[in-house]
Amino acid sequence: MPVAPDTPMKGDMAMQRRHLLGLLAAAPWMAAARAADGPMPVAVNQTTIESGPLLIGNPKGLRVVRLPNGRAASAQLVAGQVDAATGSETQATLSAVLQPQLRIILTLAECHYRMVGRRSAGIGRIADLRGKRVAYTPATSSEYFLRVMLRSAGLDLADVTPVRLEPEAMPPALANRQADAMAMWEPHPQNAIDLLGEDAIVMVDPAKPPHAYFERFNLNTTTTVLDDPRRRGALVRAVRTVAEVSHELTANPRKHWPALSRAVNAPVEVIAKAWPQFRFPARLDTESLLTVLTDMEPWAASVQKREARPRAVLAGMMDPSVAREAGR
Repeated sequence: MPVAPDTPMKGDMAMQRRHLLGLLAAAPWMAAARAADGPMPVAVNQTTIESGPLLIGNPKGLRVVRLPNGRAASAQLVAGQVDAATGSETQATLSAVLQPQLRIILTLAECHYRMVGRRSAGIGRIADLRGKRVAYTPATSSEYFLRVMLRSAGLDLADVTPVRLEPEAMPPALANRQADAMAMWEPHPQNAIDLLGEDAIVMVDPAKPPHAYFERFNLNTTTTVLDDPRRRGALVRAVRTVAEVSHELTANPRKHWPALSRAVNAPVEVIAKAWPQFRFPARLDTESLLTVLTDMEPWAASVQKREARPRAVLAGMMDPSVAREAGR
């Protein structure tokens, strides 16, 4: 069921673009990311397990630009600082308005999100979140997930006390009783579960057990890159490498957890416990993804204060041709 915006809003996207360009100017790791020749720069969120196929695969012809979150990676692609970037479908939905040439070319990972709360705060189900302090990261898949979960119990963001935090700050906030619940991607829910012990409760949507939403974490590029034979060829070769690494991560995960642990700075034990939430398909299921994009578009429109785009426009955000050329 689509998550509708709280109120219909219109606005101009110049503010969003200025925000992203300001992020570029303020961050030293953004500078001089591109070069005219040589390996293609690809912005990668270095904090997420979903980035594993790229971070440990290290495909030839690509230069991984490690960034602290998906918003920063998407900002680089929007500004033309890199030729490709990783990110959730929520970031692609938001960024494609600022950069209409953006195209989703491959789903690297799928991750089931988990909402974790404190039993001691009187939380036993989603409906108990009314009036509680709930941590999330605005304008990300964390916010979208939270809204989906609240809607399943007839609640909205106005029914809870929002606690706006970056992901790594959420587990300590629960443990220190500065928040009552959190909606976030892995490995942060697992960290919260480990910190809280028996006080932790994982909430589910009763209509869609056990998960109301799972993220599609993608590799995105632009039509300019796709129209360049050299860079397109590099992407095709990279997708083949990603597919090989993804098969290994699926067939022999324990073998690769140490390398993944070093890449994303998460303990092997945490990765092992969070692992059942992940899949690494290395393909692009356009039909399934279009349904997700259509469902989340009203939320994205509300975040950006604009009109929602029709399904046909959202379909244009996907380009399966690179995956097809790579045999995926």
